[in-house]
This record gives sequence, C-alpha cells and structure tokens, in this order.
Amino acid sequence: MLIGEGERMKKVGIRELKANLSRYMSEVKSGQGITITDRNHDFALILPLGVKGVEEKLSQLLQRGIADWSGGRPRGMIHRISSRGKKVSDAVIEGRR
Repeated sequence: MLIGEGERMKKVGIRELKANLSRYMSEVKSGQGITITDRNHDFALILPLGVKGVEEKLSQLLQRGIADWSGGRPRGMIHRISSRGKKVSDAVIEGRR
C-alpha cells in the first residue's frame, strides 16, 4: 500500500506544524505522511524516506502534474536583492537579545 492510499494522510496547518515541529517529525520518522495546509489549502507533503511506496507515490504526483521537478538542485534567485543599512543577520542576532 502506498502512503495516503486506504487511509487519510494527516493534515496540519503551517502554524500548528511550526509550533509542534518535533512532534510531527517523530510521526514522519515512524512512517506517517503529513499534508501541510495554508488557509485550508494543501500545499506540501512531508513523507518519510525509505518507506516502501514513497518513490512510486512521488512518480504518480509528477505524472498527474501535482508536483514538478526539473531533476536538479534549486538554483536560487536569478537577481539578488540588495539592501542598505545593517545586515539581516545582525538584526536577527539583535532581536534575540
């Protein structure tokens, strides 16, 4: 059985996921797939690696046009954003104090 077939995959809102990330990652480690939602719209899946059927399920998503992958690593931004003032990293460190 593929993940998500025959049983409903758990759906979690992005805020709930952020607030309880460790708990949900433990569930993924135990084999549970999780659908991430934002304003009640599904937008991402977290699936455990090495579980039988994951590769087939991803292949199905690609074939159905739900997922897209070019086969390479993310290239990042084409145009870099420049900013003036202090570095973002300095602002983050200052905000943690």
